[in-house]
Amino acid sequence: MKIEQIYTGCLAQGAYYITSNGEAAIIDPLRETQPYMDRLKKDGVTLKYIFETHFHADFVSGHLDLSKKTGAAIVYGPNAAPDFEFISAKDNQVFEIGNIKIKVLHTPGHTMESTTYLLIDADGNDHAIFSGDTLFLGDVGRPDLAQKAASMTQEQLAGLLFHSLRDKIMTLADDVIVYPAHGAGSACGKNMSKETVGSIGEQKATNYALRANMTEEEFIKEVTDGLLPPPAYFGMNVAMNKKGIESFENVFNNGMKAINATEFEVVAEETGALILDTRSNGDFAKGYVPQSINIGINGDFAPWVGALIGDVKQPILLVTDPGMEEETVTRLTRVGFDNLIGHLKHGFQAWLAAGYDVDTVNRITAEQFANEVKIGESKIIDVRKESEYESEHVEEAYSRPLAAINEWIKDINPEEHFYLHCAGGYRSMMAASILQARGYRNFSEVEGGFNAIAKTNVPKTDFVCQSKVLKV
Repeated sequence: MKIEQIYTGCLAQGAYYITSNGEAAIIDPLRETQPYMDRLKKDGVTLKYIFETHFHADFVSGHLDLSKKTGAAIVYGPNAAPDFEFISAKDNQVFEIGNIKIKVLHTPGHTMESTTYLLIDADGNDHAIFSGDTLFLGDVGRPDLAQKAASMTQEQLAGLLFHSLRDKIMTLADDVIVYPAHGAGSACGKNMSKETVGSIGEQKATNYALRANMTEEEFIKEVTDGLLPPPAYFGMNVAMNKKGIESFENVFNNGMKAINATEFEVVAEETGALILDTRSNGDFAKGYVPQSINIGINGDFAPWVGALIGDVKQPILLVTDPGMEEETVTRLTRVGFDNLIGHLKHGFQAWLAAGYDVDTVNRITAEQFANEVKIGESKIIDVRKESEYESEHVEEAYSRPLAAINEWIKDINPEEHFYLHCAGGYRSMMAASILQARGYRNFSEVEGGFNAIAKTNVPKTDFVCQSKVLKV
């Protein structure tokens, strides 16, 4: 028996590849299937089942492409009703893969179809669970994402989750391994550990939601407290995972079309495409194609694309560093942004060489900020998360999280100058690009963000540990 966790950092997502005696199973596969096909060929095994823990909201699964290429059956737990052929597993149903077994544990609460898969080894011992978004390390799945589909309140779903955890998972032996679908950084929970593998015993001892003697009322209150609004693309990804999608290869080939600088501007105007520049925030500040939005590939790229662009059907043209086209297109397809028209051939330098207009961002250093700013008079906008802001911030700064920019941008006075910063420059450049695309030019963005500002003499509030701020 072999279990391989295939962890994708930019999504904080874990897929699982399991083999035993010539047969294989894959749990929660990513959209691009070639890496799985390569593993199957290398190991000389046949893919028998593709198990899905639930209808994912934060990424598009590769279950359909993988099933078409291998003939493997797609398995969901109870209550799932997708628009394609699948096996609707019953609670406690057992599937055999080689010498091992996978037992279905229906664990509703995150969603109604949420299912945990228990792996039973060749000796008949409970070995591991693949807990999807039901149980994370340090947290549990948020119960607010499936309210409309389930016609239930988040409190009612949280109540189901309470019983799923205590009746199905906490009854397992302490040495059973826990393989969750996500780790720290995912929007599917609020307090996940950076670790990606744990055990039932560890979680009983450390996970706030698995406390001994915890009442259902206490659980519901704590699990629903402090939930941030889900990213706009979540509902669209759920629909794509239920209804079916275009093949990864077709979408990939569209995104890989190289468009020269002369045609690029014409295509942008004809299609109404959003120009997405994935270069570093430093390079973007120095020069970019006018009206571009900057979301750097070297960061939480795909989740931020989903949060800020939102509509997965939005036509997109790409500007990347040369050689990064394939990586960028792949990451976009993972979160369902399939309307990719192509990318600027040879990148931004080709645009410069063609002599077209270039825009820039007014970026200043932290030292310049310290010399210019007048606390109490100057307007300062901090686009970090509220928890970051509350832990420590520049005195008199306004908290305006990037994720909510569409709400607070309308309150900006275009005649009043302000300073803009995040933690290190990644998020504030996203905000700067959106502001300038909408006609706001009255700001200075601070290079290095709060991390750099903290090293100057600019007055700051006293530091408060973020775990206390989060109240979990």
